[in-house]
Amino acid sequence: MIACKEAAERLWDYLDRHLAERPEAELETHLGLCRHCCGELEFARQVRSKLEGSAAGSLPADARARLEGFVRELGS
Repeated sequence: MIACKEAAERLWDYLDRHLAERPEAELETHLGLCRHCCGELEFARQVRSKLEGSAAGSLPADARARLEGFVRELGS
């Protein structure tokens, strides 16, 4: 099974459906056993939803850029 660090590195690609079949299956196996990483996935989904939602359109461009940068760094 993959470690939490590796699972966290794959979360954003997983949400974007950019993982190959095997890495995706490994991540899903990990998520099925690790409550911490399930929480990370839920957090990532919520952040992504907020950034894509109508509220994000009302954000100033510099604030949106900072948030997107923060989100990218969460995945690395």
